[in-house]
Formats: sequence, C-alpha cells, structure tokens
Amino acid sequence: MSSTLLIKNANIVNEGKIVEGDLRITEQRISHIKKEIAATPQDHIIDANGLYLLPGMIDDQVHFREPGLTHKGNIASESRAAVAGGITSYMEMPNVNPATTTIDALEEKYAIAAKSSLANYAFYLGATEDNLEQIKLLDPKKYCGVKVFMGASTGDLLVEHPEALEAIFRESSTLIVTHCESSPIISKNLEKLRSSENRELTIFDHPILRDVEACYASSSYAVDLAKKYKSQLHVLHITTEKELSLFAEGPIQNKPITAEVCVHHLWFSDQDYERLGNLIKCNPAIKSSTDREALIKAVSSNKIDIIATDHAPHTLKEKQTDYVHSPAGLPLVQHALLSLFDHVKHQRLRIEQVVEKTAHNPALRFAINERGFIRENYFADLILVDLEQPTLVTNDNVHYHCAWSPFANHEFSASIKSTWVNGQQVYDGQKVIDHPVSSQRLSFNR
Repeated sequence: MSSTLLIKNANIVNEGKIVEGDLRITEQRISHIKKEIAATPQDHIIDANGLYLLPGMIDDQVHFREPGLTHKGNIASESRAAVAGGITSYMEMPNVNPATTTIDALEEKYAIAAKSSLANYAFYLGATEDNLEQIKLLDPKKYCGVKVFMGASTGDLLVEHPEALEAIFRESSTLIVTHCESSPIISKNLEKLRSSENRELTIFDHPILRDVEACYASSSYAVDLAKKYKSQLHVLHITTEKELSLFAEGPIQNKPITAEVCVHHLWFSDQDYERLGNLIKCNPAIKSSTDREALIKAVSSNKIDIIATDHAPHTLKEKQTDYVHSPAGLPLVQHALLSLFDHVKHQRLRIEQVVEKTAHNPALRFAINERGFIRENYFADLILVDLEQPTLVTNDNVHYHCAWSPFANHEFSASIKSTWVNGQQVYDGQKVIDHPVSSQRLSFNR
C-alpha cells in the first residue's frame, strides 16, 4: 500500500477562517481534513504544532524569461525560487524572444515547462495589432488569457491603435489582462523633463515619467472598453490611488472587471530610490508612500482582488548601468509571501486576507480547476509557514538565476517551512527538492 502524508495540529488558514486540525494527503490530493485524524501505518506524520497551513500562492503574473532571454532566468530556475517562496502555480507572460503571439508558440512553452517546472504552470498569449485570429482561437479551458500591453511596451506586443484594441475587447472569448500605461503621456512627460532641465535622467525621474496620469488614462480606457463590449478584464499591477476609483468593492465572484496589485508596490515607495536606485526600477513605476498606503487599504476593502509578483529578473550587471539603459523589473517570487507576512506582523493585513488575495481569488478569477483552496479532493498545493521564525535574505541564499534580490539584508518575520505541489514536497524549509517533475498544466473550468 502506498504511503500517505498526515499533517497534524496545523493552524489551517482557509476561506476566511483559522482552524486547528489535521490534513491527509493521498497521492496528489487532499483526502481528509478533520479536527483530528487517527494515524495509520501508511502515514508519514508531520507535527505542525504552532505552524500555519495555507494553500500555495497562485501567481498570475511572472516573467520567467524562456525562451530567448535565459541569461536572466529560465523556467527551471525561477520555478525553483517560486516554490521556495510558497508559490505553487504561476501564469507566465509573453514578452520573451520570440514573443508568444501564436498558439504554436504557447505550446512550445508548455512543452518546456512540462520537463522543467517545479510549480504548476500556465502561459498567456500576447496580443499584437494583427494577431486577432490567434486570439479568437484561444480555448478558455486550456489557456489562462490574453495579455495586452496598452502602451509603454516595445516591438510587436505594443497595442495602441484604437481599432485593434476594440477588436480584441470585442472578440476575445477568454480573460483579457492588461498592462496599462499611456505612451503618449509618458512621451509628453519625457519631452517636458528634457526641455526644462539640462541634465541626464536618473531613477528619481522614473515616477515622474510614468506618473499617475499615464496610469489612469490607460486603465480608465481599458475599463471603458470592457464595459462597452462586456469583456472579462483583469487590470494588472495597479500603482496609484487615483486608479482605485475605477474598481468596485466587494467579493470577486461575478465581477467582470478586477484589479491586481503587486508585492513591491505594497512594500516600496519613491523614498526607496535613494537607497536601491535602478534595482527597483519597474513598470509601472513605484510611486509615493500615499499611493502605497491607499493600495494596502484597497486590499482590505476588496477594491483590489488579487496580489501577485510581476517577477521580472535581470542580471545585476544590466541593472547597474545608467538609468536610461537599465531594464525595468525585479526578482520577487522567493520573497513575495514573506513580504506579505511582514504586513500581517505589523497589522496592515490579516493572514486570512493574504490567503484570499494570493490563492482563493486567483483560482476564482481564472476559474482554475480544483486549486487555490484547502478542500477535500482538491490538489494538494500547500505551504507550511512559521510566523515566528525569521528569514534573513542575502544574495547568497536566493534561487534566482540572476542571483540578487531587492530585499537583500532584510530580515522577514516569517519563514516557509515546506511547500507541496500536487502532494509532492518540493521545498523542505532549507532546500529545494529536485526530483522527477510532478507539476501540472493548469486547466480552467470555463
């Protein structure tokens, strides 16, 4: 008879409650959840007394850089970092090389992940101004969605022409996710800076170039298009207080338009540019502490529905060039949940809210089959967390291929003790456990 895993005496955080109890994993799934489960000879027992058992984070926005940009990261390396950080499933973006703008290219990425990803996976199709037929062919049950860069991108993935945008919002049969910054406003801000000041641009100009108005103009345009065509829209990485007026409070169920915030926009503010410089250059830009506090409050009021990472690694050498040439993006998956547990420690968020925004709501918004909750017969994508054991981050203990973290030298208040993906332990609190891949392609109940 095959062995099972029995987790005893855990504080189970699920669906708005914390309940002490036991949980058994049989093969890939959660088979029993009870106040007390009697052990059998087949059980491998973990005593989780004092620890918290959570559904693993489902990260709806990562950039793992494969294919074509693997000097920055790859699916194997970044998924290892993800499971070390308690992320058990992810959805990866199309701005690789070549960009993922056809279903054939999508399937090539799935084939890579099937061989190398430690976490469950899905991939977005990238919208262009001329791939509408590919968008129309997307099967909502097989693919997580279509990503639209509404300005502020480069190459084929920039979609600015109104007719192209209207066609995407009118014709897409699956969820549309958007990066919203207005290129015309960014260009205008750049022209104004260059005409008024005779100097080289620096990182301190980043939130001035990519300001509140650039974000709001694009986000409000996307929301208007979604309302016009009754589209399913998910607006990624909201960074400003002003944009929050576009979204409704309340539970995520039945919302046609939803909003996401990323962990670094809940953590950093423009005051951190002095200390970290280009290391925290990202698009949309990190903005004021007032914006940050408004975002945290919006998580609690349910105006913001999902917390993600927008993990986007670059080499340290690339980041240490001058501001103009330094690429935007930072590595985050290994420490995203830990940063949220610090918010819990300081009573800015409750752990039940963290679980809702990182696991339950992504599962609901994307209609992911049998994941995101601690329920009997669901896949055993689980993490065990010690809220009292701190984690010191150094560039020597990160799993990212780029080998650095914006959180270096910070000590988080909690630690990830274990991660399971489909019932298989992939992280034991000290090391990532490499074994034949047990991850799965995400499927969607749409």
